[in-house]
Amino acid sequence: MAEFLTHPALAARHGFFTRRGGVSTGAYAELNCGLRGDDPPANVTENRARVARALGGEPGALRSLRQVHGPCVVVADEPWGELPEADGMVTRAPGVVLGIITADCAPALFHDPEAGVIGGAHAGWRGAVSGVLEATVEAMLALGAARDRIQAVIGPCISQASYEVRADLRDAVADPRFFSPGRDAEHFHFDLAGYGVARLTAAGVKATSIGLDTLADDARFFSHRRRTLAGGGPLGHQISAIVL
Repeated sequence: MAEFLTHPALAARHGFFTRRGGVSTGAYAELNCGLRGDDPPANVTENRARVARALGGEPGALRSLRQVHGPCVVVADEPWGELPEADGMVTRAPGVVLGIITADCAPALFHDPEAGVIGGAHAGWRGAVSGVLEATVEAMLALGAARDRIQAVIGPCISQASYEVRADLRDAVADPRFFSPGRDAEHFHFDLAGYGVARLTAAGVKATSIGLDTLADDARFFSHRRRTLAGGGPLGHQISAIVL
């Protein structure tokens, strides 16, 4: 069975899925939900079907995106053929499962229970700086949500202790509150989850983080940085999903 974590702040059915409970093998073991890579498509299809069913949805109701680290957000009411090039999506349609793919970037799930509007966003540092989290909030407002009713939760992502970056990233973020010293004067540690929570709070919504580190927990999560530090190779991706 597909393993997932939940957060009490979200009233809608949701799951921050781990890598456990799928059919993929090798570096993709087990619940790889990424559409890119060399994992046999039949495995990924079955894994994604397990995710949808775990949340009470139909496999065909799972929506995902061609994520590009930008601020674009789409409405995911109707089925689509080719994946939209976007990093956020929203809906008020019951039964539509919004799925965000990550492997260190921050997945964010959103819900306004009174309006019956949900959202999901993929927020790596580039997407967060470009405003994808705020854009997801705005797209929810356009569907009838209210800013003060929206709850957002940032799921498992790379933690500050694991995320060493260079000055170019620090300068792009331009907020020293989310950096601590690295191994030398040219390196820093970035708090991606804290940065996302702060941006969402500044946007007027209630926000929190689940506080789990994808790089440190190899048993439960895929990690792009872990793969890079190991010298490369195949990379699986977990999914975070929400449904009305």
